[in-house]
Amino acid sequence: MQHPSSSLSLAAALDHGPADRRIAILREIGAGGSISEAARSVGVSYKAAWQALDTLTNLAGVPLVERVVGGAGGGGAMLTPAGQSLLDAAAAMDAARAEVLARLSGQAPVAARLALRTSMRNQWPCVVEALQGQGPLVRVQLRGADAQALQLVARITRESAELLALAPGLPVLALAKATAVQVQRMDASGQAGGENRWPARITRVARGEGGDEVAAQLDSGVHMVGFAAASSGLRVRGRVVLTLAESALALAVVS
Repeated sequence: MQHPSSSLSLAAALDHGPADRRIAILREIGAGGSISEAARSVGVSYKAAWQALDTLTNLAGVPLVERVVGGAGGGGAMLTPAGQSLLDAAAAMDAARAEVLARLSGQAPVAARLALRTSMRNQWPCVVEALQGQGPLVRVQLRGADAQALQLVARITRESAELLALAPGLPVLALAKATAVQVQRMDASGQAGGENRWPARITRVARGEGGDEVAAQLDSGVHMVGFAAASSGLRVRGRVVLTLAESALALAVVS
């Protein structure tokens, strides 16, 4: 049951859109009273369904599902009042969103990207090119959308890939903290090479004791912000190489 001192944060729980699979899982639990059946209905694993519930509960700030013990079926799950409130809000937002997108027409993708608020300064609209399973992880190959030649690789869990319904051709937003992008002076060969490793030219440098913040334009034309070591000596228009760990790249699906 909902704790009396807790408050349901609908805005946080619905921040990524009511049409995603997490809301669908919650809806199926409300209809059938079973987490495993909800996972099968939505087309994700049981583990992914629990990950979805954990995420929604953390965002909402209160329990959304509670277990039901015993009974003819051996127990199951049911929505708390907060869980039902979240579904009601999702339905209302879905209807409102459809109306707004219909009015915006071709401007909708850009408006949706701007609506995503995050501390990550590196954000690039991309399209999924390929998925490669590696045990409990999935390696996601991406290419920049909007005629950008940017190539990226992200490494996420299988459950996250399931919940995002990732598939080749799906538009996504790739995000990375500036602190996760490493900036180094380009060596004499002038070669960058490798995945998530890009040659670039510096456009701005801000010195700092904890590291030099560097803004640069990749050879593909994409802008990126990263950090070099403190007192790096880097200068505007200097050539550098930017690198980003695959595990440091986050993906968002704007629905």
